[in-house]
Amino acid sequence: MKSVTVAGIDCGTNSIRLKVSRVSEDGVEDIVPRILRVIRLGQDVDKTHRFADEALERAYEAAREFAEVLKDHPVDGIRFVATSATRDAENREEFEDNIEQILGVRPEVIPGTEEADLSFLGATSVVRRDVEAPYLVVDLGGGSTELVLGGDGVSHPNTQVQAAFSMNIGSVRMTERHLKNDPPTEAQIQEAIADIDEHIDEAFKTVPAGKTRTIIGVSGTVTTMTALAMGLTEYDHSAVDGASCSLEDAYAVDNKFLKMPREERLTYKTIHPGRVDVVGGGALVWNRVLAKVSEAAYADHGQHIDSFMASEHGLLDGIVLDYGTRLLAER
Repeated sequence: MKSVTVAGIDCGTNSIRLKVSRVSEDGVEDIVPRILRVIRLGQDVDKTHRFADEALERAYEAAREFAEVLKDHPVDGIRFVATSATRDAENREEFEDNIEQILGVRPEVIPGTEEADLSFLGATSVVRRDVEAPYLVVDLGGGSTELVLGGDGVSHPNTQVQAAFSMNIGSVRMTERHLKNDPPTEAQIQEAIADIDEHIDEAFKTVPAGKTRTIIGVSGTVTTMTALAMGLTEYDHSAVDGASCSLEDAYAVDNKFLKMPREERLTYKTIHPGRVDVVGGGALVWNRVLAKVSEAAYADHGQHIDSFMASEHGLLDGIVLDYGTRLLAER
């Protein structure tokens, strides 16, 4: 059976991830499971529209580490995808040149629409058959949040996107723009909510969120908040992946950590140290998305959505699966 070995790299606003997998007609087999480094590449990009020197150095350090991993695991190809922060940075060419020098591949700065498609592909590639479609995949990143509706098993295959929209709101962007105190003031929280709701309302003009039957949340914010809602004292990938969580529990934990001082958040081993500063901003975005999708579903078919599914599979999985499939087709 034909197969290819590929490396996928997802470079976002807050973190960078590497995964090496063998892709064949039977699916994807991980050779090097996901490696994640929090680099905060998007530090102050919302304000300055430029990458900070120290943020670039953190990215290069992670890239050098990935290059060492790839020396031990030869691949047929590497796809390096950069998203929200890189789309906004005026000095992105410097970043692209240096990454190409370190890894031998130039970053692809993809638009939000392609990011949405790849996130949906990654998330739905492992969805159980008993999960009701249409799905709304929510990829909540540091700089942007993608809403992707697709799949009904009838007119649209379960991996086919019906509508997608990329919003310029995320955990880093909302924290830097609004939640400046520790903990944030009520006025700052209300300003952030108004900003978030405005973006969601705009997204709903493109994405008919009311048709949603299952919300699938991907990305570090969602999985972290789900782990906290589950009461995990340390993060456990296998426990969180595919877990169902009620919206009531999500709202409670989101509000708790949004209003919690940073020093107290640091005591929770469930939260990656690189997310401690921005997890409240991400939780607020997640809180509002859940509430407004549930409201839209009730308006559309008279039934609130009362839970969501957390997934460890998203953009990175989509990058590997899409790239590997294309390489296979060329052979």
